[in-house]
This record gives sequence, structure tokens and C-alpha cells, in this order.
Amino acid sequence: MFLPYSNPSIRLTGRWDTTDPRAAQATATGSYIEFAFTGKMALIHFDIENNYVPLLHLWIEVDGGARVESSIDRYIRVVAPTDGTHLCRVIFKGTSESPNRWSAPLQAKVTFLGVTVDAPAPLAPDTRKIMEFVGDSITEGVLIDADYYGDGEPAFPKMQYCRIYEDDVCATYAWLTAETLDFRPIFMGYGAVGVTRAGNGGVPPAMQSYPYNFENSPLTRPAPDVIVINHGANDRPKPAEEYVARYEELLDVIRLHNPTARIVSLSAFCGAHHEALGALIAEYNKKNGTDILFVDSTGWIPEEPLHPMRDGHQTVAEHLVPILQKWL
Repeated sequence: MFLPYSNPSIRLTGRWDTTDPRAAQATATGSYIEFAFTGKMALIHFDIENNYVPLLHLWIEVDGGARVESSIDRYIRVVAPTDGTHLCRVIFKGTSESPNRWSAPLQAKVTFLGVTVDAPAPLAPDTRKIMEFVGDSITEGVLIDADYYGDGEPAFPKMQYCRIYEDDVCATYAWLTAETLDFRPIFMGYGAVGVTRAGNGGVPPAMQSYPYNFENSPLTRPAPDVIVINHGANDRPKPAEEYVARYEELLDVIRLHNPTARIVSLSAFCGAHHEALGALIAEYNKKNGTDILFVDSTGWIPEEPLHPMRDGHQTVAEHLVPILQKWL
């Protein structure tokens, strides 16, 4: 039995475009699919037309077990160890930064059609609150596994087409923080994006891209309860005055689209413009009657590498979680 992506036994979390009844599309890593089925086997259907090669990577897990990494393909078969009712989750793990992720034809995207199963099963509701993370390549997990082979072994070539082997959104400070706090995570992270500059893959600056899944696709995800912003690493070359002016524009856009969300401003881990950002948040709260939380992350991890690896992200999460627990 084929179930289209809109079937009640399927749930999409993240920035998905669902204007096409045939297919749901996402270009932001961390977007994921869940489906419940009865039987032993399921066949997941994707449309990979225009997808950049090497194909982006997914995490696939069944019944909360170990994640298995797979390239996206037209069909991916999942076989459970026993007959019964199962829950499968498919996570957009990582992709190369350079291919087009914003305007048609999209080259680095998950285009999900649906699943073939023996029979659908009821999908339990996800009652967790939602935490959205707005950031850049660090937020989407770029170069987390840059030295995966270890000392004395050849590392992956430093080329964009190898990023699929080096990136993992599920190992980021963002995913770890949401998971620890029992929030449902949504990601808006694209490489090289800042508040003062556009990014890779044709993605516009943060305040221009925020209201969209991608070009001509207005934001449709559920309203988040908490929004964590981490922008600044890519804005280091700009004067602090320009940075805070553009950051204020981003705050205005985020508040316009999320009037009830609580907002966290997390300074860049490399220390860029952290004092200017702290002053901006204090002034912004005073001027607008808001209670945005400023978190200065300076010194949590070394400034290099710019893209933290797994241990760096874990350290950031260990600092951030207790701060948010107390604040929430």
C-alpha cells in the first residue's frame, strides 16, 4: 500500500514545502520524516531529479534504534527484525554546501513522495514543545567529522563534494540541546550565511531568508516555542556597527513571524562581535519591551577550528543546556 507524504501515518518536522500534493521538499538539514507502519518492510520513495552528485546523506532509524547512514536514492528499503508495528525516522543528515539550495532547480534537497508499507499504523502525536535554531554552517553541522580517520590516516579531501561524509546535523550543539531539553528541533542553518552576507547555495542573508523554506516557499512549519539564534561567525569581517544593525533587522523579522516565541541570542563561538551583540540585546529589550536572552559563548571552546567537531559541539551543549533550563 502506497502512502503519500500527507497520510496521517506520516509526520514531517522542519522546514518542508508542502504546496505540491505529490511531494514535500526540504533544503535545510535537520528536517526529518517519521512514519508508522504495520508489517516488516517499508519502501521509502524520493524524487532525486536534479540532485547534486554525490547525493546528500540521510540518517535512518527504526523504533528508536541505531541510526544508519545512507545516501538518498529513488527507493530506500527498510526491513524491521520482526513483524509488528514500527516507527521509522529519516533525518536529512548533511549535504554539500555549494549546490543550489534556494532557487529552482534545487540541487541539494530532499524531495519526499511517500512510503509503501503492508499497512499504515497510527502515529502517536509528538507533544514536545518546539525549539528552532537559526544559524549558519555550524548550526547545520559542517565539518563535524573533518578528522574522522584520525591521526596517521588520510583525512577527507577539503572539497565541497566530500562534505556529505564530514557533516552531521545530529551531532550539533543544537540537536544535542533540543534532545536534552526534550524539545522538537527545527533547523534554519545554511553554510556561509550571516546577517551581513548571503551564503552558499544561493541562500540570501539571514533576515531575507528566514521567512522562507526556500525561494517562493513561505514558511509553513509549526510555530516554535523557543528560537535560538547563532549568527556572527560569517560576519567577522564587517564592522560591529553594520553587524548589529543587520542583526536588529533579523530580530524584527523573527518577532514578526513568531510573536509568542521566546528568543535566545547566542553569540558566535569564535567571539566575533560578542560585546556589541550583548549591548544590542540589552538596548533592544529596553526599546521594545522584550525579554530576549543574551548568552555570551566566548571562551566555551577554542576559536579554531571555526567549525567545531563532535567534542566541541558537545561542550557547547553542556554549557548551553543549564542556562536554558534555568531560563525556561
